Amino acid sequence: MHEASPPFDLPALAPGTMPRASAIAVRSLQGHEHARWDAFVDACPEATFFHRAGWQTIMEQGFRHDSHFLYAEQDGRIAGVLPLAHVRSRLFGSSLVSLPFCVYGGIAGGSGDVRQALDEAAQALARRLGVGHLEYRWREEREDAPDKAPARWLRKPLYATFRHTLHADAEQNLLAIPRKQRAVVRKAMAAGLHSAIDHDLERFYPIYAASVHRLGTPVFARRHFALLRAVFGADCEILTVYHGQQAQASVLQFYFRDEVLPYYGGGSVLARSTGANDFMYWESMRRACARGCRLFDFGRSKLGTGACDFKKNWGFAPQPLPYAYKLVRARALPEVNPLNPRYALFIRAWRRLPLPLANLLGPHIVRQLG
Repeated sequence: MHEASPPFDLPALAPGTMPRASAIAVRSLQGHEHARWDAFVDACPEATFFHRAGWQTIMEQGFRHDSHFLYAEQDGRIAGVLPLAHVRSRLFGSSLVSLPFCVYGGIAGGSGDVRQALDEAAQALARRLGVGHLEYRWREEREDAPDKAPARWLRKPLYATFRHTLHADAEQNLLAIPRKQRAVVRKAMAAGLHSAIDHDLERFYPIYAASVHRLGTPVFARRHFALLRAVFGADCEILTVYHGQQAQASVLQFYFRDEVLPYYGGGSVLARSTGANDFMYWESMRRACARGCRLFDFGRSKLGTGACDFKKNWGFAPQPLPYAYKLVRARALPEVNPLNPRYALFIRAWRRLPLPLANLLGPHIVRQLG
């Protein structure tokens, strides 16, 4: 067993260590260690695409948030990882999150001692930074997770994720879609919709930006998507659906091991009438199957929303996300989500903004949300 550490200010987190009994040391990821970190993540069953070291670059260069990617080392090897980023916001407060702008996070790998060591380091860091709260975005409930102990961790059942096994045969995947939704996909096929892999943002970004604007949501900067493609390379792909020569829907998706994660998607105003959005997700599924993927991750949605119902209509069962929060300086968790009535007026006003102005202002707001 490791010894409980006394309070500390983590003065040596970059690149220092915190020696512990049983040779567990918590270190801060350095730039030259990305390959080592990713080798661990790739082999760790509970790790996700959002545990990859490239997100350190996205946090720091894309959003200008300080990153604190912690790993526990034991016997000279990485035994567990915990990616964190510090979100400072004048609008929404300060938080230490694993991981902002990502649907999954938290501690991956390790024995109970390793996870406790990482959790203690994260809590000490949160106190030193003076954040409002510390947040772990667990994908699955873990009985041995550090926050399961009675230590005033809070839960907020707001999101669910939707993950489904793919058949090796594409036709079997099509037949697995419930009949009504499958009919929409077949209608889109009959209408001649087709897909292609894009190698730039020229079609994706205008479609995505207009789509989120109609939802009343600030958009990410174009450079965010360019950076994602630069950092993750072939594991970050843009799929666009066309009706003739007209692009009607587009999605930026991630590949991780044998999974595909369509992550940022949108459709034009014509997409609903032609079924382009539905066809886009089918094409993502079909192409991923051909690539050898065996799991389709439809991503998270807020419970009780239209997006949640849409994914249920595809035959995906919601899996509640057990995000955990520990208050540090805050007295209550901020309700930063579109379901909060406080933001209803903002959403209506944002929809009325001219699209070019929304695209200009959006990136400055969205980087504060996390």
